[in-house]
Amino acid sequence: MKQLILGLGFAAMSSVALAQVVPEQFVVSGKAAEKIQDFTTINLATAERIADVCEKAAAAQGVQISIMVLDNDGNHVYMDRMDGQGYLNIITADMKARTALLLRSPSKNLMNSAIQDPTRELQYIQLGEFANSGGLPIVVNKQMIGAVGVGGSAPKPPVWSDEICAHKALTEVIGASVPPLLEDLPPRQNPNPGSAPVPRFATATPPKSTLPAEYVVGGKGAGNVFDGNQISLAAAKKIARVCRDWAASKGGTMSLYIIDNAGEFVHVERMDGQIFNNIRTAMLKAQTSLRTRQPTSVNAAQLKNNPGGIPRSTTYFNLFTNAGGIPIVVDGQMIGAIGVGGGAGGGDENCAIEGLKATFGEHVTLPVYPTAAK
Repeated sequence: MKQLILGLGFAAMSSVALAQVVPEQFVVSGKAAEKIQDFTTINLATAERIADVCEKAAAAQGVQISIMVLDNDGNHVYMDRMDGQGYLNIITADMKARTALLLRSPSKNLMNSAIQDPTRELQYIQLGEFANSGGLPIVVNKQMIGAVGVGGSAPKPPVWSDEICAHKALTEVIGASVPPLLEDLPPRQNPNPGSAPVPRFATATPPKSTLPAEYVVGGKGAGNVFDGNQISLAAAKKIARVCRDWAASKGGTMSLYIIDNAGEFVHVERMDGQIFNNIRTAMLKAQTSLRTRQPTSVNAAQLKNNPGGIPRSTTYFNLFTNAGGIPIVVDGQMIGAIGVGGGAGGGDENCAIEGLKATFGEHVTLPVYPTAAK
């Protein structure tokens, strides 16, 4: 029994020592860390700073990127899609981050390996790994606290690449301890190059929108995706900031997803102390409200009135029927959807509404509840 007590005491001391390895400014700490039982996972503030630095570097190069930051469990912590980015740019940012997380090393390791021996890539695919550069582990004092993946820009090493963007951001936010980048190997030449003509697909006329320019992707970005009615990153981030501040003012936290009208991620953030269920439900709410073109609170109320419809709605239609998802409709035009999970201190739907009102004012359509009968 004495040995057991000593063992437990040593384990407790080890966990405290581990919690002290990473400076608090980089990781979830205090009550939030106690809630998730993890003192070594990247916090929202650090993830946001990494994204901001990378986006500013991209803007200075005149390019757009998508960036995903994961915690050390693989949960989404923070994500931005700069205007004009499409599906492949967005999904590869996530794939690169996950590969770096799985490998505990840069995703370029796999790319270089596949260049040297193309037969290896099949194994990487089978393992769910992406052999491309742009994913880096986020390590502080030899402790991995998360991973970052950047996608969407054409490489021009040694001046620019997705990986260089991520590395610049980590170096500025974490410090000089960030290891140097791996060598860039020249791509392997295709031994059997084809001669099939590749068509060009572009329009000389950029898409137009009747909405104010600050609300939607415009100009070259809109031309890239052939859509003038996708919510802009700036508008999405304003919604999120307001919702985040509102949740904090209520003593709560939230997870938030904002997706465009094609269902792709535009902005994601997870406040410290949120767990997988909070994160996942926020995403499902946004996706459900986009599909149904109505707030998830409508389905939630309807199913309370008719509980027999729950299996039908969730199974046949793949709907998530908790309140907190709202289509983003501005001047009658849907430009995306928002999903909030985690309680937000005063209700997920209320948090989303606060963000939408602050961003779009009277232009936005919001849920209207009937007056209670007296």
